[in-house]
Amino acid sequence: MTTVGLIGSGNIGGTVARLAVAAGYDVVLSNSRGPETLTDLVEELGAHASAGTAQDAAQVGDLVVVSVPLKAYRAVPVEPLAGKVVIDTNNYYPQRDGAFPELDSGEVTSSELLQQHLPESRVVKVFNNIFFKHLDSLGRPAGAADRSALAIAGDDEAAKAEVTAFLDRIGYDAVDAGSLAEGWRYQPDTPAYGTLYSADPGNWDQPAPGGAEKLRALLAAATR
Repeated sequence: MTTVGLIGSGNIGGTVARLAVAAGYDVVLSNSRGPETLTDLVEELGAHASAGTAQDAAQVGDLVVVSVPLKAYRAVPVEPLAGKVVIDTNNYYPQRDGAFPELDSGEVTSSELLQQHLPESRVVKVFNNIFFKHLDSLGRPAGAADRSALAIAGDDEAAKAEVTAFLDRIGYDAVDAGSLAEGWRYQPDTPAYGTLYSADPGNWDQPAPGGAEKLRALLAAATR
């Protein structure tokens, strides 16, 4: 039984936790406000969920999901994540995070910043281009005609293989977008961001499957 640690348990983190528990994983949730604020979510998820600090989630998780605002990435604990696969769900939103000149210039991607902060970890970017309600509802069994795919990017092939297996268990195919430097291809304001999984781009309440072939085409269409 693999344990998934979550550093950040908001819309995306909480949804990943629900999918992981449904797929048979144990989860340890954390956020910046303290374990006591996660009581309701832990009760909802049941016996396979518990809450702790970010340090706890980092130490206990075999696979760790970092889902915090980019401006807070330096608060992610470093030492307990050494050697581990770390899923980064983040996007850069200047209006929320403040300006990062190196991101504005395209010198690096947001996931590369997290990788620099976690030099001994193996960071894989995923979940950043899908609305949390769509993530919650679009999971399908392997081989289903209407199965959706999620883009992944990372510098470690074994880590990407682990994340691909995790996605498969929670109901999604994976499309390899390349290295972390290629993660910009499914960041905000690109064709593969958000509307791929929406029946109506103007109203994200209605999900629609986004398969691997369509996702690959949108990743290839991204321009800077």
